[in-house]
Formats: sequence, C-alpha cells, structure tokens
Amino acid sequence: MADGYLRRTAITRPILTTEQQDLLDATIDEWKAACNISSRIGWEHGETRKTSLQDLAYDKVLGETRLGSQHAILATHQAAAALDGVEAIEDLDEHYKTSRPEFSSNTVKYDTRTMTLFDDGSVSLSTVDSRIQCDLNLPDEVDGYQHEYINDDEWEVTESTLSKRDGEYYLHIGFRKDKPEKQVEIQDDDEDRTVLGVDLGIVNIATTSTAYFASGRELRHQHREFERIRGNIQQTGTQSAHRTIQQMSGRESRYLRDELHQAANRILEEARTHDCEYIAFENLKHIRERAPPIKEFHQWAHRQLVDLVEYKAEAEGISVEFVNPKNTSRRCPECGHTSKGNRVRQAEFECESCEATQNADYVGAKNVGWRFVRRGLQSSRRTGDSQLALKSGTVTPNRGFVPSD
Repeated sequence: MADGYLRRTAITRPILTTEQQDLLDATIDEWKAACNISSRIGWEHGETRKTSLQDLAYDKVLGETRLGSQHAILATHQAAAALDGVEAIEDLDEHYKTSRPEFSSNTVKYDTRTMTLFDDGSVSLSTVDSRIQCDLNLPDEVDGYQHEYINDDEWEVTESTLSKRDGEYYLHIGFRKDKPEKQVEIQDDDEDRTVLGVDLGIVNIATTSTAYFASGRELRHQHREFERIRGNIQQTGTQSAHRTIQQMSGRESRYLRDELHQAANRILEEARTHDCEYIAFENLKHIRERAPPIKEFHQWAHRQLVDLVEYKAEAEGISVEFVNPKNTSRRCPECGHTSKGNRVRQAEFECESCEATQNADYVGAKNVGWRFVRRGLQSSRRTGDSQLALKSGTVTPNRGFVPSD
C-alpha cells in the first residue's frame, strides 16, 4: 500500500467461550454471504469502486444478512477490492478467462468501529448479535513481537482480520504509524551518501561490503536433512506419514525463517554501524537469468532475505536498491580488470592483472555496492560523493579510500 504509513500485522489468538465461538461462527457465515451478495451486484453492474458498490449493495446486504451497518459497508468494500483485482488481471491479459469472485474462506474483516483493542490486552469484537469481549493469548513480552505494536502508542490499530482454521481462531491485528523520513530525502545534494553492497550466494547466503558473511552451510545442511527425512516418510504413503510431513514442513519453515531473520538483522546492523543510507543488492531476476542451475531452494532463500531486509530497512529510513550483477563476480575491485579467469575457484578471486587475492563473495559485495555508487554519479543534480562502506573505511570515486576513524 503506497501511502505515508508503515504497516504491520500482529497475529494473536483470542481466548473464547463456547458461546462466543458460536457468535463468531455466525458472523463469519453472514460475512461470506454479504461479500457474495456484493460481488454478484458488482459483477452485474461492472462496478469495482468501493463507494459506488456500497451505494448499490448496502441495502440488500442489510436486508438479507444479520450483519450490522459497519460490517455491511466493509463487506461491500471487500467485494469491490476483489472485483478490482479481477479487472486488473483482464487488463494485463485480455485472453485470460476470469470469473466472478466467490468468498468461501472462514474470515471476517474488522475496523476501528467494529473492534476495540484495550490496554489490558483484551479485545472487543462486533458480532451478528452483540459485542463480545475476550482476552488475547499473547506470548511473554520477551518472546512476542506483538507487544512491540500493542504497547507502543506510535502504532495505531487499523483494519484487522479474524480467521478460523482447523477449529482455531486467529486475530490478525493491523497496525500503522507514520513512515520516518528517509535519510536520503533529508540530505542536501552536496552531502556524501554511504552505500552497503550485498552479494547473494550459495556458500554464503549473503556477504556485505563491510565483510559480514552470512554462511549458507547450515541452511543447506538442514534443508537436505528435511528433504531426506521427508522422502523416507513419503514412501510409506500412510495418512499418519502425511501428517508427519506437514508437521516437519512447519518446523522447517520456522527454522529457515528464523535463520533468515537473523541474517537480515545483521545486514541492517552493518548498515547502521557504517551510517549507510542505501543497501544495494543484485537484481534477483538477473541472477536467475545468468545462473539457471541455481537450486530453487536458494532462489527462495534469496528472495525471502531481500524481502526481510526491505521490510526492516523501511522502518530505519534506509533505501534498498538493486543493480545488474553482470560481471560483479569477475571484476577486480582494486584495478578494475574484468575476466572470467579472475575466478580461480568458486570461493577465491585472484586478479590476472594486479594479482590481488580476496574472498570471491566479498569481491561480489564490493562490486555490487560500487556499481550503485557509479550509477549515482550519472545524476546531474548530485554534487557530493556517494561512497561504498568497507570494513576498514569507505571508498569514493573522487577521493579514493578513506580509513575509518
């Protein structure tokens, strides 16, 4: 959503009595009915705008469901958003066959008029009958990220979603706060700006121009172990084996997510430590094109890591940028000589011209950052230097290497 807010979601579990569960189940059913009524009306009239569909469908939703007025409005808006999505697909490909959106998921939307979050960690929810109030099952503050948003007055509650899966209820509470001004936007054009280059690889999942190496060895090992055990279990073909595989997939996803979160946090820490306003990555599309044999797992891990860094950098006011990685693994960062022969081994770089020897991933990270620095020189508005952050200082096109204080 392109607006002036940072948006986050805290996933919680409401603690409900049997009566409250029955009320929420009824509300979910009525919500689905209301969305489908609105979808049919919007489809018949070719209407995708929220306010216009609200005018067309609101009375019918109120008359044919047990929803309150605000939930009826939200249902028409939900249908309009779905219809707008169908229209967007048709605009992209006129030959793609689309159909009217149908709502069957066990969910219901809430906003600040239909839900209230209290300071004591309880929540009030509108239902088809009356409001219910219940506590939220939250982890301890040390372990639970949810407290970061619930207890911080800078974050305000916005639209949220209640869902029911496998008999369990989940409340996805939406929060927002003003975006911080990006450091790159509040600097004058004649000021220096520092870039952190990041290389994405296999041996090291990520390497920065400041010489932080996020090893991919353990990720690969754990993934292979999960694959081996999963393959052995699949051979049994029983229903119990299927449940075991699902449980294993959940454990693997949590492990990989935690490892990638830690790597993303370290990359952000490097950027903060070296006062970087930019983080430069290789464009993932070009990586796939130049290295088709790369395993699907590594493609997924790279994409997840970049997404996490973008997500975290936004809150820090740091811009994430992308460059074409062509020859970043072959160019010598010391003398500029570019040759396939510079890569003597996968993990080692030795320049044919100046004989400089470095870790190959570290060379890639410096070249990624340097390419972004050079790209900044093309701006006619810029009078200052962009500079690349290194472990022992910075390097600029005009002043060369500047050691750290």
